[in-house]
Amino acid sequence: MFKLKENQTNVKTEILAGITTFLTMVYIVVVNPVILSDAGVPFEQVFSATIIATVAGTLWMALFANYPIAIAPGMGLNAYFAYSVVGTHGNIDYMTAFSAVFIAGIIFIILSLTPFREKLIIAIPDNLKHGITAGIGLFIAFIGLRLTGLITSHPTNLVALGDLHSPQSILALVGLAVTLILMTLGINGALFFGMILTALIAFFTGQLSFDQGFVSLPSLPDGIIILNPFEAIGDIIQHSLYAVVFSFLLVTIFDTTGTMIGVAQQAGLMKGKTMPRAREALLSDSIATSIGAMFGTSPTSAYIESSTGVSAGGRTGLTTLTVAGLFLLSAFFGPLVSAVSGLAAITAPALIIVGSLMMGSISHIKWNELDEAFPAFLIILSMPLTSSIATGIALGFIAYPLMKVVKGKWREVHPLVYLFAVLFFYQLAFLPH
Repeated sequence: MFKLKENQTNVKTEILAGITTFLTMVYIVVVNPVILSDAGVPFEQVFSATIIATVAGTLWMALFANYPIAIAPGMGLNAYFAYSVVGTHGNIDYMTAFSAVFIAGIIFIILSLTPFREKLIIAIPDNLKHGITAGIGLFIAFIGLRLTGLITSHPTNLVALGDLHSPQSILALVGLAVTLILMTLGINGALFFGMILTALIAFFTGQLSFDQGFVSLPSLPDGIIILNPFEAIGDIIQHSLYAVVFSFLLVTIFDTTGTMIGVAQQAGLMKGKTMPRAREALLSDSIATSIGAMFGTSPTSAYIESSTGVSAGGRTGLTTLTVAGLFLLSAFFGPLVSAVSGLAAITAPALIIVGSLMMGSISHIKWNELDEAFPAFLIILSMPLTSSIATGIALGFIAYPLMKVVKGKWREVHPLVYLFAVLFFYQLAFLPH
């Protein structure tokens, strides 16, 4: 079913890759409820909704698209939901804001059923694709360094070296060294085994404890938040939430499309400029966004952490089937998941190493042609500095056609690139983000 031989992989490798991806992204079941609870959504509601949306999108990806790319509520989109939408647009509550997410998801499904998103993948210039992959690599490495305190904020320089004597920093550096040794020795599942060894060190040094126990039953205090699509449309019209729906839509389209291209390129799954089974893959996050909104979570996206599973050898949907199964199990192990994912030093080494592997794509950028190189550079630079994949892509999409027009090569640019350059400019200039 998963064409393991065709993809030069096996069951053991795929399951190990799935566990690795799960461990690097499971933090979302803790972080997402923390962020959305600031908007008034009950913690337990978001915890369960996060798992429902993740399982729905990731299962679709596994069974219909056969890709090792996991889907879950996107970081950044949850913050936009909690701090920019709820309370600021005519003092709307989270119930109404979920209507905007739901309708964005429905529009997203319709767009994914058309050839539009597949055409978009072909339309993105090669140098921008390489820039997106490298930018995502820098971004996730930066996340790993920041979460462990190896890099910290600075009043004048914005960032600076953190406290290398703190227990978390030492644990992260030891975990990084252990994982790099395993990878250098060519051990299969090195990223996963590196996490296990780091977790054991954390447990025996008292940094990892299980005070809250291991098991608890999931719950949905608010039940199903959205049942009637017409009521959701009514909420959007009543509160004029058109800009919110547009922002959710634009960011999610490019967050997911960019991540899928980046991970698929890393896994060697792209066929020239095209991505096989693109429609099935792109449907996964639009379906998950709509289902997630019904139960109470912000829009979903393809997860950059999937690249850790790809680095561990994941090439098929069996990797994502494993991820979905583990998320389903995690619904009953809230306290255990919270304890492990709450200690960033366990998972951060994998993010840092994968970041370095994804940076390899910069070697394919035509650095001797400024009109090709600078937009790619802008993407690579801005993704980690703005903490947003979509913003990086937006700046690249605006710069690329502008430079081509000045160079007199405007015919080389796909019409869709011009269209999105205008849309991105409008979003960055006039909409909250």
